[in-house]
Order: sequence, then structure tokens, then C-alpha cells
Amino acid sequence: MLQILLDILRGLWETSGLCGLAEDPMKLVMILVSFVLMYLAIVKEFEPLLLLPISFGMFLSNLPAVLTEDAIFHAEYWNQPQSVDWFWQVIHDGGLLDKLYLGVKLQIYPCLIFLGIGTMTDFGPLIANPKSFLLGAAAQGGIFFTFLAAALMGMSAAECGSIAIIGGADGPTSIYVSSKLLDGAESNLNTGTIALAAYTYMALVPVIQPPIMRALTTKQERAIKMPQLRTPSKTEKIIFPVVVTLVVALLVPSAASLVGMLMFGNILKESGVCSRLVDTAQNALMNIVTIFLGVSVGATCTASNVANWDFLKVLILGIVAFSLGTACGLLLAKLMNWLSGGKVNPLIGSAGVSAVPMAARISQKEGAKVDPTNFLLMHAMGPNVAGVIGSAVAAGVLLSVIAY
Repeated sequence: MLQILLDILRGLWETSGLCGLAEDPMKLVMILVSFVLMYLAIVKEFEPLLLLPISFGMFLSNLPAVLTEDAIFHAEYWNQPQSVDWFWQVIHDGGLLDKLYLGVKLQIYPCLIFLGIGTMTDFGPLIANPKSFLLGAAAQGGIFFTFLAAALMGMSAAECGSIAIIGGADGPTSIYVSSKLLDGAESNLNTGTIALAAYTYMALVPVIQPPIMRALTTKQERAIKMPQLRTPSKTEKIIFPVVVTLVVALLVPSAASLVGMLMFGNILKESGVCSRLVDTAQNALMNIVTIFLGVSVGATCTASNVANWDFLKVLILGIVAFSLGTACGLLLAKLMNWLSGGKVNPLIGSAGVSAVPMAARISQKEGAKVDPTNFLLMHAMGPNVAGVIGSAVAAGVLLSVIAY
């Protein structure tokens, strides 16, 4: 009788999640990390709309499952060549988060996010001051410098591209590029680790950018006032997304999906005749995709993917990429200021990264510290929205070069 009772207790233990935690203590560590991220999202409000879903997805995927078929996410499915048989394996045997992650792997979620962003973006400041395109392009310099730095560290082309794109300060673009380059590749990095680093640095924009801005500009430069921008016509705003999509699709076809959806959302907004579609894209669709994207990306943050030196390299190179992008935008703005005879405030150059509208607000804040009557927000919004286009184009360039 006693032996039967012991066998029952042993069976209960061996089939429990506690046994799984005892066999793999790193799962417990990752669960604790997910709790820390939940705290930062809820209490400190660090990018809560994405950090909370990501952290809860991390929590779910690290819960131990004794039987493979009971697992909510199977990391091994995404470390093998993708084929028709693989797809049906995910559909038939995969857990909930495996099925949701297909939206990342198939590059559906990032493009839908760009659609929503397009409906919320006003390209008026960029149309009124086309030179802002140059600042948005310059701020992508951090991407390409970091690509070279990662290559010198011995990383593969796929890893270099996935890490470098963090410098664009654009979460959906980072996910789009890394999901194309890393999933199924022989690498310790994956889309989840890249996304986690990208959104971490986006949340830290108000901390990272100001010291760089003050170091590369003088007080006199930060006090420069710029004239009010003209108001573009409705016709200009409707033609703009069509022209940008056409030019990008012809020059960098790999970026057509992201830029095309961004501009599709924008023309829905500017046309003025699709208010129901605009409302859906801005609210319901954006919220649904954000939930699915965050939870499924967080699920890839398992101990084997995060607790290694490669992830530390991602964090280091990611902040290098972001800082260099900020610096490149500032330096080009300083050059434009010199060429214009002191008419361009260099602070707007830092807004060339794709963190909309946070980076533009920081430019305004730093300018107002020197002169409270200095209003730079609309001038900074030009490079800021140009940075969204620039990061998508940079993503297309990386994909084209690496694929070639």
C-alpha cells in the first residue's frame, strides 16, 4: 500500500511543472525576469503597450511543460528550415503562441503596424520642408556603422543586419528584418531578443538622446529659432504617399511592403473619405496587432535565447547603433546650419530616428531649456517622420544586400 502511494506521489511530481523547474532552473530565472519587465511596464510605464504583452509572453513560454505537446510555444520549431510540412506541423502540433508567431514569421504584424502608423502620421512638416528627408536619412547612419562593427566582431551577415536595424529606433522594422534573417538560421539570436532590445532603447530615448544632443551642440545653436513652416495643400498630402511608394518600390523593392502599408494608411487619412477605415486602423486593428505581436515576440525570449553572451552583444551594439544614429542626424543638421548661415537649429537632427513623436518632443524640450519661447516641435516632426521612411528603406537595403 505504501509503495502504491509513493508511486502515485512520484507520478504527480514527475508530471508537474515544479519538476520541470527543478530540472531547468533557468526557466525560473526567465520567469523572474518577466516579472521585472511587467513591473517596469505597469509601475514605471516603460512602453507599456508593448512591454507588458512581451513580458507576459515571456512568462507563458517559460512555464514548464512536461509533455512536449502541452507546451504553449515550441522554440525548436523556429530553428529549422521552413517548408510546407513545417507549416502544417506548426498548425497541427503547435501551441497557441506558435500559431500567433506565424504572424511575425510571415511578416504580417509589422506591416499592419505600419498601416496603423500611416493613419496617425502627418507628413505635412516633411512636405513643407523637404530638406528634412536628408536628416531622416542621415540618422540611419548608425545602422550601417553598426553593421560594420558587428561584422568586425565576427558575426554573420544575418546577425549584423538584425542588430544594426535597432539603430533605426523602430520596433516593427526591427521585427520585420530579424524575422526574415534570423528565423531558421544557425544563430543564438532571434526575433524576440532583437525586439526586446529595440523596444528597450525606444523606451529609453528620453535618457539616451539628451546627453548626446548637448555634447554635440553649443548653447547658441540650441537657441536658434526657425521660421514657421507653410501649410501644405490637401493635394500635396494626397500625392505624397503615392510618389514615395512609387520611388521606394522602384529603388528598393525589399522595402515596398513596409513603406507601401505606411503610405496606404496615410492616404486613407488624407483622402478624407475613409473615416471608418481610418478609425479601425488607428484603434481596433492597431490594438489587436499590438497584442498579438507583443505576446508572440515575448514567447521567443527563452533562457537559451537570452541568457548568453550573444544577447549581451545585442544590447551593447544596439545602444551603439541608436547613439550613432542620433549623432549622425545632429552632425548633418549642424552642417546644414553652417551652410544656411545659422538658420537651422541642429537639435532637429536628432529627431531623424524613427521614434515618433518622442524624438521630436525631446528636440522641442532641449530647445525650450535654453529659450522657453523657442518652438521646434513642428520643425523636428519633419525629420522624425522622414526617419520612419528612412528606417524602412534602410531595412530594404539590408535585406537586399544580405540576400544578394
